[in-house]
Amino acid sequence: MTNNQSFSRRRCPFRVAALVAGLAASLLVSTPALAQAYPSDGREPGTAAGSGPLATTATYPPVTINVPAPTGPNELGTIELHLVDHARNDASAPGGKRELMVSVWYPARSGADGPIAKYMPPLTSAAVNPALTKSLGVRDPVFDFANSDTHARIGVPAQHGKHPVVLFSPGYPLSRFHNTAQVEELTSRGYVVVTIDHTHEGPVEFPDGRFVPGSGVPEPTAEQTKAAIDTRVADTRFVLDMLTLLARGLNPDAERRKLPRGLRQALDMGAVGMFGFSAGGHTAANAMDADGRIVAGADLDGTLAYDVLKGPIGPAAQRGLDRPFLLFGSDGSQRTNPANLENYDMSWASLWKAQRGWKLNLQLPGSRHLGFSDYQFFYYDVVSKLVHDEDLANQVQANVAGVVDRKRALLAQRTYLTAFFDQNLREHHQPLLENESRDFPEITFVR
Repeated sequence: MTNNQSFSRRRCPFRVAALVAGLAASLLVSTPALAQAYPSDGREPGTAAGSGPLATTATYPPVTINVPAPTGPNELGTIELHLVDHARNDASAPGGKRELMVSVWYPARSGADGPIAKYMPPLTSAAVNPALTKSLGVRDPVFDFANSDTHARIGVPAQHGKHPVVLFSPGYPLSRFHNTAQVEELTSRGYVVVTIDHTHEGPVEFPDGRFVPGSGVPEPTAEQTKAAIDTRVADTRFVLDMLTLLARGLNPDAERRKLPRGLRQALDMGAVGMFGFSAGGHTAANAMDADGRIVAGADLDGTLAYDVLKGPIGPAAQRGLDRPFLLFGSDGSQRTNPANLENYDMSWASLWKAQRGWKLNLQLPGSRHLGFSDYQFFYYDVVSKLVHDEDLANQVQANVAGVVDRKRALLAQRTYLTAFFDQNLREHHQPLLENESRDFPEITFVR
């Protein structure tokens, strides 16, 4: 664990913001060759500072990322919805009401033709680029998310039949796009996945061209954290309401944009699950506590406390849940050894003790917090294309996401997350969830 991870873990339940803010120091100290290959001060690679023809005007080409292909049998479709909650106020919004952007990912009809969805809208990509670029010691934006392809087509007809619905809440202050690899996998396995942007936390781009930046607060107080989680839970319940209307044949989009053919019939609102990364995991747990429509939930490496050291812990961790819940953690999250203050999470221990429904605690040894998001592959993509150095790209990736093999880590996350929802939303028994598997020696069951 890097010094920055330790610092952010102990003080900040919203670890992502602090981790990203501190990546620059940790990456450049441990991988100085990257800064030499692509200097941040404008000089050419390999030249002395202040020399070379590009000393003041050097630019480096933006690099697209490659989202690992999902492994399921279904083709993918996606659309965005602009939702307005008239029951909640937001003075900064044009209409004075809270507005959200969500993406709906769904199994598409085979052979349907439509434009390929990009990883992230242009303004959102531009907003998240500076911190990521700075972490590599590169002056010019190099993460070209706006021109990176996903595996989904926009607005194509939905596959016939009803499909379980899974909600996703991102880490703070990430956008709804930062766990696309996991979202695509579930969609390819027959789920409708709805990803939620929590306005005023991460950057959000609206259909009329408005752009709302994120909060930029790397370490919120316990009070700020509680307020943010409470808002996220309210967002989640509102999105559920809108999806219910959609399933009944109404169009909840604020602009009443055309919906894909068959989408209304595709949503099985009697089989709803939720997962989240980091603060999104806390959101999933508290949303389950508040709303019985969510049948099962999963937390990817997110504390359930408003302050990791001092508390208080959230309501789900206090009293447990009466429905299935999965804790899936990195090396930085454990509930069995209070003496190891560096990684002990009292909120996970509390939930485990209080949990009334089915429960499972998995750990991915060798992983770091950001390794449960798309950070686990896109640093490798960018660095390998910038410097054409496999060893350096792997080293940078390990510093960001952990030393566990990146392909195996993603495969394990995808497989166990799918098995969890298959068992609890489809009622398909999954032996994989009973004991350690020879197929996945990377995964530890925490008893």
